[in-house]
Amino acid sequence: MLTAGLALAGSAASAQNWQLVWQDEFTNSIGPDWVFETGTGSGGWGNNELQYYRRENATIENGQLVITAKQESFGGMNYTSARMKTQGRKSWKYGKIEARIAIPSFTGSWPAFWMLGSNITQPGFGWPSCGEIDIMEHVNTNAEVNGTVHWTGTNGHASYGGTTPVGVTGYHVYSIEWDANAIKWFVDGAQYNVINIANNVGGTDEFHKDFFLLLNFAIGGNWPGFNVNNGALPGKMYVDYVRVYQDGGGTNPGGFTQTIQAESYSSMSGVQIEGTTDTGGGSNVGYIETGDWMAYPAVTIPTTGTYRVEYRVASQSGGGRLSLDVNAGANVLGYLDIPSTGGWQNWTTISHNVTINAGTYNFGVFAQTGGWNINWFRITKL
Repeated sequence: MLTAGLALAGSAASAQNWQLVWQDEFTNSIGPDWVFETGTGSGGWGNNELQYYRRENATIENGQLVITAKQESFGGMNYTSARMKTQGRKSWKYGKIEARIAIPSFTGSWPAFWMLGSNITQPGFGWPSCGEIDIMEHVNTNAEVNGTVHWTGTNGHASYGGTTPVGVTGYHVYSIEWDANAIKWFVDGAQYNVINIANNVGGTDEFHKDFFLLLNFAIGGNWPGFNVNNGALPGKMYVDYVRVYQDGGGTNPGGFTQTIQAESYSSMSGVQIEGTTDTGGGSNVGYIETGDWMAYPAVTIPTTGTYRVEYRVASQSGGGRLSLDVNAGANVLGYLDIPSTGGWQNWTTISHNVTINAGTYNFGVFAQTGGWNINWFRITKL
């Protein structure tokens, strides 16, 4: 239900100086800040879900968290899966919250990346009074993902959300940017939804308190229904990383900056993903040879002008060269030579300035000459 005044027709570009404050890259293990919920919950976790949650259904495979839903009898249920949270360990008020996730798509599936208010266990602050922020939910074989909030509004339980179409079975970066004025939803850096929470409009005071993270993969329930494609099981939800950023103070003078992880491409030719020892951990793109490329969809440039593009690169012997383009190479924005850094995991940041017109583009990084690795690139308005 849309409460008057909650939708923002347009919002000023936020210029927060996002600083990484917490992360789990799932490189070798599940970090110590996660707590596993087990059992069937009250009323199937409040949604008449069909699974029994077990710690054993969350594993690490190839540097990624894998939550596996299985068809098996356990604890009186016909399915098992996993649900994990940072409640009591880590919580945040405001920030940029993101995860790189690949989810399955079949009848009866319900994977989610979301948050709940830390005061949920306090008297008078159960659900929905604690507030809920759904960063990503997907049900069945729908062609879109959902981003939603729930709270106790002036007339009782209120919710507001939006959807965006996406190729759900591939990896995507799902995120929110949340401050005292608004919560904005993004997929792969492209915003698709926003809610106004300034001055507690519509009773949204819940969203000015601490929240903790949750990851889970439900089977069936009130939303997806109770028909399950058992032939699609076991089903796996892959999480490459979860990261939390908060405003480090100060702003970007240009009013716009966006960092894109190299491995978050939508398509590529010839490259491979590997673990990195660079600051922040996670993965980088490697084994880049001449003619290889990576494509990054739906990057929005807010205004026409000059942008600095930085690349986090490593090269054993140097001699490589990259180019940055938009729309499948139709417009090459610039070229940059890559120096030797003395090792495939010895990282340095190089940059060039390019002119970009306002618009939403599919960006491409092309190897004019190979022999280098890339961890991320960042676009900043000058």
